[in-house]
Amino acid sequence: MKIKNFALLAGVAGLLAACGGSIVEPADLNDQRVFFGFNSAEISKEAKNNLLGQALYMKNHEGVKIQIAGNCDERGSTEYNLALGARRANAAKEVIVNDGIDAKRISTISYGKERPLVQGSGEEVWKWNRNATTTVK
Repeated sequence: MKIKNFALLAGVAGLLAACGGSIVEPADLNDQRVFFGFNSAEISKEAKNNLLGQALYMKNHEGVKIQIAGNCDERGSTEYNLALGARRANAAKEVIVNDGIDAKRISTISYGKERPLVQGSGEEVWKWNRNATTTVK
């Protein structure tokens, strides 16, 4: 990934942190991402607020269906990362469903470590690849 795009991602993360954790409806659901800690599918406060914003979007756009893809960094076996990616996608889905969105409107998939957001190794790269990414279907 180009440094410019990496800086943009870091800037967006900083902006979200500065917003005080408020729930904001995104303009578009495509490429909405929530991030996870190492070997974790635990939803952070920031991730929950992002997902609640996605739920708000879906409440205001009743025909929208989404897919949430769970992703992992390059460490671990293919099988382990596919399972972890599935747990991440399902954890994200659960937040949206618990906020009142019909589960039938949300599909999940795991790509494990096969579709990294950022190429390379090291924590500065891996933290971006541990995510659940939403796309409109």
